[in-house]
Amino acid sequence: MQTPAADPASADVLVVGAGIAGLTAAALLAKAGLQVELVEAHRQSGGCAGTFQRGPYTFDVGATQVAGLEPGGIHQRIFRHLGVAPPAAAALDPGCVVDLADGRPPVRLHRDPTRWRAERQAQFPGSERFWSLCAAVHQANWAFAGRDPVLPPRSAWDLAQLLAALGPLNLASGLLTTATMADLQRLSGCGHDRRLRRFLDLQLKLYSQEPADRTAALYGATVLAMVQEPLGLWHLQGSMQRLAEALERGLDLAGGTLRRRHRVTALQPPIGTSGLWQVLGEGPGGRPFQAQPRDVVLTLPPQTLPALLGDALPAGYRRRLSALPDPSGALVFYGAVPRQQLPTDCPSHLQRDSSDPGPLFVSVSQEGDGRAPAGEATVIASVFTPARPWFDLEEGTYQRRKARALAAIQAGLNQLLGLEAAAWCHAELATPRGWAGWTGRPFGWVGGLGQHPSRFGPFGLASRTPLAGLWLCGDAIHPGEGTAGVSLSALMASRQLLQARGRPLHLDD
Repeated sequence: MQTPAADPASADVLVVGAGIAGLTAAALLAKAGLQVELVEAHRQSGGCAGTFQRGPYTFDVGATQVAGLEPGGIHQRIFRHLGVAPPAAAALDPGCVVDLADGRPPVRLHRDPTRWRAERQAQFPGSERFWSLCAAVHQANWAFAGRDPVLPPRSAWDLAQLLAALGPLNLASGLLTTATMADLQRLSGCGHDRRLRRFLDLQLKLYSQEPADRTAALYGATVLAMVQEPLGLWHLQGSMQRLAEALERGLDLAGGTLRRRHRVTALQPPIGTSGLWQVLGEGPGGRPFQAQPRDVVLTLPPQTLPALLGDALPAGYRRRLSALPDPSGALVFYGAVPRQQLPTDCPSHLQRDSSDPGPLFVSVSQEGDGRAPAGEATVIASVFTPARPWFDLEEGTYQRRKARALAAIQAGLNQLLGLEAAAWCHAELATPRGWAGWTGRPFGWVGGLGQHPSRFGPFGLASRTPLAGLWLCGDAIHPGEGTAGVSLSALMASRQLLQARGRPLHLDD
């Protein structure tokens, strides 16, 4: 789809940011009949689920797996509604192999529920009450999420959608609203199992940015169930960019417009009776642009709102945003090796506990999946890091620290995968500085708000802001991170916006 040369001045809705949340919201709103402009500062869509190339290798920038492509999953529902074929994908089995670095066999997260039950009973004896409790909480969560609730509610209509989504099981699981996953472990009588706790810390950190004692139980129980049938984690054929491309097709078919290399620099709320927002920004070559939509959907981190709105941001809302903890940054290694150097039947996703440089999450491409030439494989490894300190370093210190991190991650991969140092055909490292340049996120943050009970569900940031016509979606809005999570948030914001215009949205129509 070609980017038109004219300014996006006449849209009903301006969506800011063409990651998965922005693409989803823009396509849904355009499908509903609104004139939609989607602006993206980068030269390509996808955001943290995009890709880049180095010679013959295609690397997924951040996200390397997708949830929600199963029948009834959020991506499947959205693609069916848009009339677009979903990207080709294969279910991951195992979804991940977790090495706790304790000399015992790694934990294999099988997709088949029966095999997973046998695996966890062998790995964590006496823990079945915990897993049964998690399954009950997940069952209530999943039925609730499938009824498209609005959380947290900020209007009578929002509250009505929330109440309509509640079922009897939710009334029981609601007692755990302030509980953590560590609380569930204690309640089930296996709080003493340190190995189980370490496994939970590693897995939950990937999806909630928090360990077990800081991850909301109502979030973590579903995270732990995502691998198993009838759900699943999916590996896309080609690259993660295929997900963004499919959503672009949906936007195009619905008559929406995507404008790349358009960066929004300021938002001004409607003045007087015009009802129109003033959106200022810079297009290709630094050319200024201006838009006057009735509604703005922002997918950028909410921490960008003070700079975008200035004095127009309500004082109470400003204080709340300023009190938000920093999301995580990441160090991400991108490498390639001959496939024959990898272990036989090497899984696509691995996790390994480590003190230096920290726990690693590793993704290995599959033969013929379009990411590497025949007989080779790409290897991506990420580790969380505080982001701000990387921006305070003078250049020489920064380069030395980056080199040390690269060496530490590569050494960890050599140990995990049994590789020789000379096996690598390609190796590079991205720090929070690189992430800031790629995504435009402050300090290169790679996720949204950690899913602590105080920030999850009814206690989180709402998609409906205090400023009429300004809506939020993305990984800082319920239900959180991952392509499925941000798509659910985009659906929620789109439903709210359309309801304000008297246009209901139901994906199952």
